[in-house]
Amino acid sequence: MRDAPTEPRPGEAAPGRVTATAGVSPRDPGGARRAAWPLAVAAVAYNAWVLEFLLPTGLDPRHSYVSELYAADQPFHVLFGVVEVVTALLVAAGAALLARRAGSDRWSVAGQWALVAFAASSVADVVVPMRCAPSVNRACEAVNPWHTATSALAHAALFASMALMVTAAVRGTRWPLVRRWGPWVLAAALVTAVSTVGPLFGRPGWHGVPQRAHLLLVGVWLALLAASPGIRRTRGRGRHRAR
Repeated sequence: MRDAPTEPRPGEAAPGRVTATAGVSPRDPGGARRAAWPLAVAAVAYNAWVLEFLLPTGLDPRHSYVSELYAADQPFHVLFGVVEVVTALLVAAGAALLARRAGSDRWSVAGQWALVAFAASSVADVVVPMRCAPSVNRACEAVNPWHTATSALAHAALFASMALMVTAAVRGTRWPLVRRWGPWVLAAALVTAVSTVGPLFGRPGWHGVPQRAHLLLVGVWLALLAASPGIRRTRGRGRHRAR
């Protein structure tokens, strides 16, 4: 004769069930892990400008903006424009998946939606490209009002996402890699971004170097988000209790 089933005592796992795995909050439904893939791919694709070393673009990387690669009169503008749009869609997808996960605090959610705004502004950059490449065409205007505006919006959204998510990492228990490296990446990205504005004030030359360094740092930022996707760690270790 079998014993009658008994109810588990408080704090004890039910028979045949497994408690939360080591240190990972059960509130994570997997959205953070799914977000890692598009963000990781975007980190690489965002630096597709390295293809200019393999293609006859006619532009000098030291003295040209990366956006000149997809200026309307450039031979590879379709290629680089498509890569930019695909990268933006990957960033938006990863950010949206992160924003939908359970238990996210307001700082990280705001930062993730700022990433979506960054992606949207990057698409707008391609929709209203530079008409020509000022680094090789002296008759070309150095400042395209619409393209400059979309680029400014992209940078504002990018730095907002960095600041908000670094704040979330410092205040909480998620994003360990962002907490450790995020402030340094943010500071370096700001310095390199400011170093690219020379042509906007009539002082072109060597702005291509800091801009490409800036893009590498953005790739590092996306890689940090992909490698540390907001998983909450508990203080204790989970235990398997199966009966």
